[in-house]
Amino acid sequence: MNKEKINIIYLLPTQKTPSGGSGVIYKHSAIINNLKNNFSSEILYYKKKKLAKFVNSLKKIFNIKDKKDNFGYKYDEIKVVKNFNLSKDWNLYKFISTNKLHFNSKKDFIILPEIIAHFAEELCIKKKIKYAIFVQGVYHMNQTSNISLLKKTYSNAEFIIFLNQNTKKKFEYIFPRLNKNFFIGRLSINNSFRTKKNKKNIITCMPRKLIEDFHLLNLFNINKIPKNWKIKILHNLTNEEIKKNLMESRIFLSFSNFEGTGLPPLEAALSGNKVIGYSGNGGETYFKKPIFNKIRKGDILNFSKTINDNIKNLEKYWHLKKNIKAQRYKIYKQYSEEKEINSVKKMLDKISKIIK
Repeated sequence: MNKEKINIIYLLPTQKTPSGGSGVIYKHSAIINNLKNNFSSEILYYKKKKLAKFVNSLKKIFNIKDKKDNFGYKYDEIKVVKNFNLSKDWNLYKFISTNKLHFNSKKDFIILPEIIAHFAEELCIKKKIKYAIFVQGVYHMNQTSNISLLKKTYSNAEFIIFLNQNTKKKFEYIFPRLNKNFFIGRLSINNSFRTKKNKKNIITCMPRKLIEDFHLLNLFNINKIPKNWKIKILHNLTNEEIKKNLMESRIFLSFSNFEGTGLPPLEAALSGNKVIGYSGNGGETYFKKPIFNKIRKGDILNFSKTINDNIKNLEKYWHLKKNIKAQRYKIYKQYSEEKEINSVKKMLDKISKIIK
C-alpha cells in the first residue's frame, strides 16, 4: 500500500438540508477520516451553472426540445462550489470538503452518486482516474437519455455500491450482462431513536416528495380522523426536532417515493410509531407487519381506511408487544453503526488493491 494516503472523494450536489442519501455519504466520509488509517476522505460539491439554468428555463418557455440523445443533466453545465456551508445538523459529521476538479490518479479514488454517473467519462475515464458508482436508488439513474454513455460509465467503474440486495437486483435487470464487481454497503440509524411512554394522539409525516398524495389523503380523511387527533408535517426541522416529534407521535405516514432505503419510516418505527404508507420499493425488505402497513402507491382510499382502522384498534396493536419488540430489535441489528463501519472498512480494502 502507498505511504501517501489514498483519498476517497465523494461528489455531492449542494443542498442546505441534505436528503437521506447525502446523509449516508457524509457518514461514510466521516467514518473513513475517523479510522485513522491509510485513507482520507473529502466531499466535492457541485451545482448547475447559472447560465445553464437560464438556458434550460428559456427552452421550457419556448417549448424547445433537446435531441433524443441529448437529454438530461450534462457535465459542462456544472461547476465546483467553494466554501459551501451546510446546516449545523450535518456539520456535526466534521467531514472535509475540497474544491478541486482535477484528480491524482496515484492517490485519488472517486465515488460518484448514480444521479451523475454519466459524468464519469469526462471526470474519470478520459483522465484515467479510478472510480466507483454509488447506486442508492436505481430510479435516480435516468438523468440522461444517452444510454450508451450510461452503460460505458458503469462498465468502466471499478465496482458498483448498493445498500441492499433489492436495489442490486433491479440494477441487474437493467444491465443483465454487465460483467462488473458489486459491493453491498451499509447504512445505520441513530440508536438514540427510542419509543416513549407518554405519547400523544399525533400522526406525523414527511410528504414533501408526494405532496399531491398528501392533499388527496386529507380530502379522504376530512370526516374520518377523530377530533382529538392531529396530523403534523415534519419539514425544515433539525434532526433533534424530528426525533422529538417522532417519539411523541403514535402513527407515521410514509410517503417514500422511489427511495433505495427510506430512513424516516425506520426511524419512526424505532420511535414507537405504527407506520402506514408507501414502501418506496427499497423498503420492501423491512415493510412488514406488525409495525408496518404497506399501501400500494396511489391507493388513497385504502390509505385512509388503514389509518382510521389503526386509530380505532391501536390498543389491539400494542397487545402484540412481544412481536413489536422483536421487530424493532431486528431493525437495530440490521442498521447498526457497527455494521456500517465494517462495510466501509471492507470497501477500503477493495480500493487498496485497486490503487497500488
